[in-house]
This record gives sequence, C-alpha cells and structure tokens, in this order.
Amino acid sequence: MINKNMTVGEVLRSCADDALEAVVKVFNAMGMHCLFCPHSTAETLEQAAMVHGNDVDVLVDNLNAVYKAKA
Repeated sequence: MINKNMTVGEVLRSCADDALEAVVKVFNAMGMHCLFCPHSTAETLEQAAMVHGNDVDVLVDNLNAVYKAKA
C-alpha cells in the first residue's frame, strides 16, 4: 500500500514493470510531470502534492487503485 510519507522514488521503484506506465499516468494527470529528476524522487508524496497544489489523499488513493488493479 502506498502512503503519503513514501517518496516519489519509493513509489516508482516499488511498482511492477507492468504498472509503471499507469503510475506515471496518475502523476501526469495531476500535473506532476518531472518524476525522474533527482529532487522529485526524494520528495514525499505529501511534499510533491503540496508543491503542485494537489490533494495528497487523492494522489494516494489513485496510486493505490493502480496497485490493486495490477496485483
């Protein structure tokens, strides 16, 4: 399960190869396009959501939905 204290990098590293595209789409849909730059991968989901003006709970729910669908 994904939580708001995980870093963007942890989320990206923890997803299976077949889920990576869907995970990236979740971030992109929320205007979070720089997923693989060094700084963003060290931010927590809460920090990244805040910087982009997003609700972290929505982000976490959307990411968990991808993980559940791919499990």
